[in-house]
Amino acid sequence: MKEVHANACQFCGGTEFVEAYQGGYATLTSKESAWLGANLYYVICRDCGSVVRSYVKDPEKLVKKKNRREL
Repeated sequence: MKEVHANACQFCGGTEFVEAYQGGYATLTSKESAWLGANLYYVICRDCGSVVRSYVKDPEKLVKKKNRREL
């Protein structure tokens, strides 16, 4: 996965961010299988609290092993 960095908040121009994640019952679940899931991560502006990015760290976890890309 490519590394992506936020430089400035598009809402207030702030440049300080925190990262948080939503796990537990709020995990993303794959359409392929209810047993496949991943935590959703957020980059949040410290100045205004806006979520400037949301992502899954390992999107391959949402695909059944037999359908995963060979690395």
